[in-house]
Amino acid sequence: MDMMEALIAGGWLMLPLLGCSLLATVIIIERLWTLRAGRIAPRGLGQEVCTLVARGQINLFWLESHSPLGGVLAAGMRNARLGHEQVRARLQEAGTAVIHDMERFLSPLGTIAAIAPLIGLLGTVVGMIEVFSVIVAGDGASRTADLAGGISRALVTTAAGLTVAIPALMFHRYFLRRIEDITVRMEEQSGQVVEFLAHYGGELTLAERHEPVGEAAGEEERLEADGRLAPRVKRP
Repeated sequence: MDMMEALIAGGWLMLPLLGCSLLATVIIIERLWTLRAGRIAPRGLGQEVCTLVARGQINLFWLESHSPLGGVLAAGMRNARLGHEQVRARLQEAGTAVIHDMERFLSPLGTIAAIAPLIGLLGTVVGMIEVFSVIVAGDGASRTADLAGGISRALVTTAAGLTVAIPALMFHRYFLRRIEDITVRMEEQSGQVVEFLAHYGGELTLAERHEPVGEAAGEEERLEADGRLAPRVKRP
């Protein structure tokens, strides 16, 4: 039995199952691309931020555009002068927003994993009702095709529902675990920056954009795209 024959045998209940299958596939592909740990919380970013802070200047524009973790760290850095409790609070708020974004579309995926077997079970019930209707009518022997069609619908819809639900449930649990791992990595690097700021005794200078940030003796300084100071260049 090929795909088209299965759709016909399953009846109209195969249409919502097909829709659930397509939606689950799109969500899985999108989340696999989006929930990459290297994109959301790249390793070493916390240490790099600490190094830039130790140099006396960090570019928040670069940090925010670097990654979601960079945006979280930048939100905390803006409150560095208000005390470490404010920094921690702002980091937690920004981190919560990132986690909420990572969990996008997981609720529909979990819903598909839950309702697909129920739709298949509904197809089973509908198919068996048709079978027993033929039997009760007393002409089951002459309506063998109707009996076979009802049984086929019962089996096909059940199998289709499980086929959609099993991968959806597997990927739903997998994405939840990946989000937990990324969250732990974000917390570790955020804590590293907070501890560094707690023991940093120098002056913290925050830059907001890629424009000249200072002039001295006819020279000007510019921030590179990575937030570091470019070599000083004599003005003409």
